[in-house]
Amino acid sequence: MTGPAPLLVVGDALLDRDLAGRAERLAPDTPVPVVDDHGDRTRPGGSALTAYLVARDGRDVTLEAGVGDDPARRELKRLLDPWVRLLPLPLSGDLPEQTRVPAADRPVARLDRGDGRARSATEAARAAVRDAPAVLVSDHGRGTADRLRDVLAARPPLAWDPHPRGGPPAPGTRLVTPAEKKVRPLAPADGTPRRDPAAAARDAAALVRQWQAAAVAVTLDARGALLSYGEHPLLVPVAAVHHGDSCGAGDRFAATAAGLLADGALVGEAAATGFAAATGFAAATGFAAATGFVGAGGFVGAGGAGALPRPDAAPPPADGDDPFAVAERVRTAHGTVVAGGCFDLLHAGHVGLLRTARGLGDCLVVCVNSDASVRHRKRAGRPVSPLTDRVRVLRALACVDAVAVFDEDTPARLLADLRPDVRVKGGDYAATDLPEARLLEEWGGQAVLLPYLDGRSSTAMLERAAEPTR
Repeated sequence: MTGPAPLLVVGDALLDRDLAGRAERLAPDTPVPVVDDHGDRTRPGGSALTAYLVARDGRDVTLEAGVGDDPARRELKRLLDPWVRLLPLPLSGDLPEQTRVPAADRPVARLDRGDGRARSATEAARAAVRDAPAVLVSDHGRGTADRLRDVLAARPPLAWDPHPRGGPPAPGTRLVTPAEKKVRPLAPADGTPRRDPAAAARDAAALVRQWQAAAVAVTLDARGALLSYGEHPLLVPVAAVHHGDSCGAGDRFAATAAGLLADGALVGEAAATGFAAATGFAAATGFAAATGFVGAGGFVGAGGAGALPRPDAAPPPADGDDPFAVAERVRTAHGTVVAGGCFDLLHAGHVGLLRTARGLGDCLVVCVNSDASVRHRKRAGRPVSPLTDRVRVLRALACVDAVAVFDEDTPARLLADLRPDVRVKGGDYAATDLPEARLLEEWGGQAVLLPYLDGRSSTAMLERAAEPTR
């Protein structure tokens, strides 16, 4: 096959409207923005947006969605005609419309109209699912996926973007892509406190088992995306924090990831690239800017080494030299304690890991091997940097709140005393190679894997340094 693989999108189509205009003042009688000179701009919404984005990627795309014969349906078909082949399902009621009123590039109100739901599945729609080389379900809770559930179960989709009001993904779906705010209503309650991202990791693992999915990728906004195969999750970090319009970013994520899976990419690659595309979509302040559409809008990997501060994160504690005092202070304030590790030569990969780890919580305690521990674990000549130097460099990093030293081969005993909410490890660890994972479960902690920057390692640096100069 040459070119991008074709894709069938199954889901609930909407018509989105923007009452775009200028917002330069507040109303005198109530403190709300006044939108002057606004115009009505229409664009595809719901699964229609997902299909449109797939088509913009250069793919042949067919959309199966419930549509009627009302004016909104006719407008949506006009918008899609140049890009998307529409295979309609009967709709009860009018096609749903969502009208957003933005001010200063941010929505201040949304007006909904139309309660249409897919009424039944046609034989043509069933045949299209059976014959499609790749299927993406974009469920917005209005019945299309439910009407086709039997044929989707017999032919599991590559990707499924779920909705709390919709049904579960078909068993065997390769990648499910919920947003964090949509995960909590979907995940089974386990009676544990809702902490973040440990709670998101537990929820994602529970959903992998509940849905019988190969993987679940939960988007965490500015903190990245959490990819779970049912055990220790991998965090896909964001390159930089953007504050643009995020409407449609989830559709961009699903469209990109599904397309890559259709082309034969691995799940991890599809999730990472999809999240980067979604971040860029939001950075461009939403649909119109990102697409050019005009209607009638011990960790950083491929994303780079940008810091990821949580918007509500507490400032670093003043008593930053005592790791146990730092952890207790954050815990008392109901914050999240993150523990990471660092061994010998501190390089760009480590710095990226540490900055990302700090963005996961309210304090970061770095667990460092003593010189004796490094000598026991590494080859002769290690450590290159003595403990005092390594600790001093780490404490100079703004993302590090405290440093704790341990003499054993693993920090298990130190972690048991520190009791962090999140334990971060470099992504070169396999899910079965996390000896502290069971220990963390004793107090509800969570191990999270973070990818390294490609080409950065202490061993490689030492080997290059040992090469004779030419």
